[in-house]
Amino acid sequence: MAVFGCAGCGAVLTAVVSEVALPIHLADTHWETLHPPLLEAGSYAVDPAPYGPPWRQWDEAGAREAAERGRFAPFGALSNGPSDTILLAPGDMRGTRLILERAGGYCMGIDGRDGPNLACLGCDLPVGTRMDDCGCWQVVRLVPQAVVRLPGPPERPIMDWAELLAAGALWHRLSEYRDIPAGVALAQVVVASGGAPVEAAPGPVAELLGRALGALLPAGEGAKRLDLAGPGFGEPAADLVLVPVHPQTGDMWQPRAGAVPVPMDAALWAELAFPPHRTRLPVVGGLPAGVERDDPLPPHSWYPFQPSKEAFRYTLARTPAVREPWLRAIYDRGC
Repeated sequence: MAVFGCAGCGAVLTAVVSEVALPIHLADTHWETLHPPLLEAGSYAVDPAPYGPPWRQWDEAGAREAAERGRFAPFGALSNGPSDTILLAPGDMRGTRLILERAGGYCMGIDGRDGPNLACLGCDLPVGTRMDDCGCWQVVRLVPQAVVRLPGPPERPIMDWAELLAAGALWHRLSEYRDIPAGVALAQVVVASGGAPVEAAPGPVAELLGRALGALLPAGEGAKRLDLAGPGFGEPAADLVLVPVHPQTGDMWQPRAGAVPVPMDAALWAELAFPPHRTRLPVVGGLPAGVERDDPLPPHSWYPFQPSKEAFRYTLARTPAVREPWLRAIYDRGC
C-alpha cells in the first residue's frame, strides 16, 4: 500500500491507497451526465499512456508519432503530456487546493483540458489534475514527476479467483454505465474474430453483444461461437470466451479447453455469469399468498441494449490491429 506526497516539500497528498489494475474501460461517454469515480476509494492505478497538454491533432502529429504514443487510428487529440500518471478517486486526495485559472470544463465540472489543476497546500507546486465534468469518469491524475511515494503499510495480498468470488470482490453496480465496458468487450471480440462471423451464445452474451456483432461482422457458415467462461462458471464449448480481468493484477482468467480468451471488465463479467435477479430467487416454492415482493424485479429497457460506440472506437484506436484494412473499415464505420 502507498501514500503519495509532494516532491517539492514532502507534504502528504493522499490517503493510504492500494494498487489495482488499470481499469480497461477508460473511455469517456454519457455526455450531460455526471459519472461516478473511476476507481474505488482506497485504491490507485498507473496509466502508462501519455496524458495532458500539450495536445496535438492526428493530422499534425502523423501516424508514426501517434503510434509511438499508443494511438493507431484517429480518435480525439493526441497528448504530449507525461506517461505513468497515477489515478485515484477524488475523495482520496489530501492537502491540495484547486487552481481556479485551470478549472475549465464543458458544463458540469472540470475536464482537465488546462493541465494540472491541483496544487500542494505546502509549496503550491502543481501536482495533479482533477476531472469531474459530465462525460468524464471522476478521477485525479497525479503527475509522476511532481509526487513521491512515501512509506506505507504492506501491500494487500493478491487474492486468487476463488477468494475474489467468495469475498464478492467482482460485483459492483454498473447501472446505466455498463455500456462502457460492454463497448470495450465488443472491440476485443471483433479483434479476436479476425473478421470472421461470430455467433453469440443465447442468453446474457447474445443480449449484450449479439446485435452489435451481427451489424459489424459478416454473416455466414463457419461462425465462431462466443460464450462466457471463468472462475466458478466453467468452460462451455466455444471458440471465443469472454473471461474476467483480475481487478488487482489485470491478468485474464485463462481457459484450459483451448478457446481464445477475450478480456472483459470483471464487474460486467460477474453480472453476466451470476445475474443478481437470477441467483436470489428461492430454489422451490414462492411467496405466500397475499405477500408482496419487497425486492424490485429486474429493470427491462424500453429499447435494445447498445454497447458504447465511444468505448468501442476508443479501444480499437489503441489496438495495433486496427491498421489492418478489414478492421480499419469497421473502425471507420463505428458500431
